[in-house]
Amino acid sequence: MRIALSVSEKEKTRGSESPYYRALLAVGVKADEIELVSASDAHRVRAEDYDGILFAGGDDVDPSFYDEVRRYESVHGDRARDEFEFGLLDRALTHRLPILGICRGIQMINVRFGGTLYQDMNQDAAPQFEHRQTDEGKTRQEPTHTVLVTDPQSNLGAIVQGTCPVNSLHHQAVKRLGRGLKVTTRSEDGFVEAVESAADYPFLVAVQWHPEEMVDHSAQQRGIFVQFVAKCRQRSSPTCQPRMRQKRSRRSRRPGLPP
Repeated sequence: MRIALSVSEKEKTRGSESPYYRALLAVGVKADEIELVSASDAHRVRAEDYDGILFAGGDDVDPSFYDEVRRYESVHGDRARDEFEFGLLDRALTHRLPILGICRGIQMINVRFGGTLYQDMNQDAAPQFEHRQTDEGKTRQEPTHTVLVTDPQSNLGAIVQGTCPVNSLHHQAVKRLGRGLKVTTRSEDGFVEAVESAADYPFLVAVQWHPEEMVDHSAQQRGIFVQFVAKCRQRSSPTCQPRMRQKRSRRSRRPGLPP
């Protein structure tokens, strides 16, 4: 099994100290099964060489990708990473890889599916509480609000029954939902907190919070990684590979994938 962990250039320098990396180790992934990748690897990284992709947090998606101009000083983009991850996501979808998105990951996925974002929640919307908890002096690991699973039949619904406490480290959020996605979780004040594929897809889950910071003390947050890794291992199994090749050979483009 091989999992690509797509991160910023800065996060990649942390190597095995990255909390995303440590979260994968915590659920049984071996160090040699994880590869940290970033935009500087675009010339060599192919999604089809992996059994799953984790899109981690980081800077904001360039608003031009959802047909808007940058409106606030708080918006800090990374266009090279955007272009790299859009391409990686497209190939991952084509090859039906398990996909997990975290924070920026949910935003990038939503934009690639044709959705839009609140560029700054405090400016564009009316949150009932601060969604970037570090601005209030809280640690990244502390739960700061709860989310409600609105689709009990979803992947997250298999882990969380009703509500679950989460941390909150973002200033942007999903605004218009992308085509082919469905909302599975919302915050107490109504913002989208998780999406999944609305189509027949092996595994596409993206969350707005940071479960990697909470795996050591939350079975629910740990469960997200357990689910993802189980799908990656399933795809890597010898019995799965011939079926996957057959599906790809019959398929040019499925409805619901980004254009």
